[in-house]
Amino acid sequence: MDKTTFSEFNFIEQHRKKIQEKMCAEENEDTIFLSVMQLLVQEKTGYELVKFLRGRGIRKIEENEWIVYTFLHQMEQDGYIHSCWNDSNIKHYQLNNKGTKLYENGKNSIQLNHLHSKHY
Repeated sequence: MDKTTFSEFNFIEQHRKKIQEKMCAEENEDTIFLSVMQLLVQEKTGYELVKFLRGRGIRKIEENEWIVYTFLHQMEQDGYIHSCWNDSNIKHYQLNNKGTKLYENGKNSIQLNHLHSKHY
């Protein structure tokens, strides 16, 4: 997006706060978890996950990167991801078959919950 797209708009501080609150409210753990799973369809490092989540505008992890590593640890313990260390001693993660099934089911239920909460 062009950096000047919104340059003509003047947001008062109250509007900025409301926009930021709305963005943060939508960043619940289910949304972050689903984003992590979506990114792990292809192999990634923890650092890459954090970078991609920031790129998606998920602000909750800005000063709380540990959230991503907590998800990764729990997913690994629950058997949803495969991890391995490369020659440079960097850990890589990727969804396995069980994780892919969870992702597909979670994607559908989160979308349904989101639609349900918006329209009912």
